[in-house]
Amino acid sequence: MSTHALPLLKYRLALYGQLARIDKPIGTLLLLWPTLWALWFAAGGFPDIPRLIVFVLGTFLMRSAGCVLNDIADRKFDGKVKRTKQRVLASGKVFLWEAIVLALVLLGCAALLLLFLNDLAVQYAFTAVFIAAIYPYFKRFFAIPQAILGIAFGFGVLIAFADTQGQVPPVAWIMFLGNFFWAIAYDTVYAMVDRDDDVKLGLRSSAITFGQFDLIAVGLCYALFMWCMLIVGQSLPGPGGSHLLYWLGWFVTAGLCGLFVFKIRARDRDQCFAVFRANNYVGIPFLIALMLQLGF
Repeated sequence: MSTHALPLLKYRLALYGQLARIDKPIGTLLLLWPTLWALWFAAGGFPDIPRLIVFVLGTFLMRSAGCVLNDIADRKFDGKVKRTKQRVLASGKVFLWEAIVLALVLLGCAALLLLFLNDLAVQYAFTAVFIAAIYPYFKRFFAIPQAILGIAFGFGVLIAFADTQGQVPPVAWIMFLGNFFWAIAYDTVYAMVDRDDDVKLGLRSSAITFGQFDLIAVGLCYALFMWCMLIVGQSLPGPGGSHLLYWLGWFVTAGLCGLFVFKIRARDRDQCFAVFRANNYVGIPFLIALMLQLGF
């Protein structure tokens, strides 16, 4: 390879990394925390190392592929939105065919991981891919596209239980539902950043649909999330009184959710974006609590 080709290759790879949001891991983490909750809960402690590696890699690959697919779908809109106009596909730094190839490569790598999952988990995984692929188009006609995102982001929970236990018990669906409400909450806050631009473009979002009741809706979604995780805690093995560590994590998380609603009360764009990113910290107390409660 010539000395001139190497810098060009590095530049193109850097652009592909931006397209897949490798430089912005918040989305991967928001997907990863519930998946890890499910793995720990389903295994009753530290999950098998190979399974843990497969799920961490799968989360990273599917989030990256989802970002590329989202940018492909929104390439004609992103250039007209303040927050997204510099995205590499919308700005023309990356060609459409390159984005399609990157999406196929990421999906192909993710598909290889299916070889390590059982049949039930594979069935849920295919459903998850389908929902992730169609999600970007819902903002064109569906009043609350964040609900579709919430469904897509919760499949890691179902797949983890399916692969670990060979079934998806009721507690898995409660955890899935909790993550569904959490996703609507943080993605509504995210949508509040783009609300003015989305209205001009005729796009839909929960922030637009909820309107002046957006803070109430976000607070209610956080409350429903915490209620679901309360039921999850009651389903832990052993007497409820022995789950002190889990309840400590639950109260810390509840405090964070309340603080987030307080911080976005002025609906300031920068503050809403900061709160969206801070939702990463919501997933950590529950994971630590489950680790301490169920064991490493």
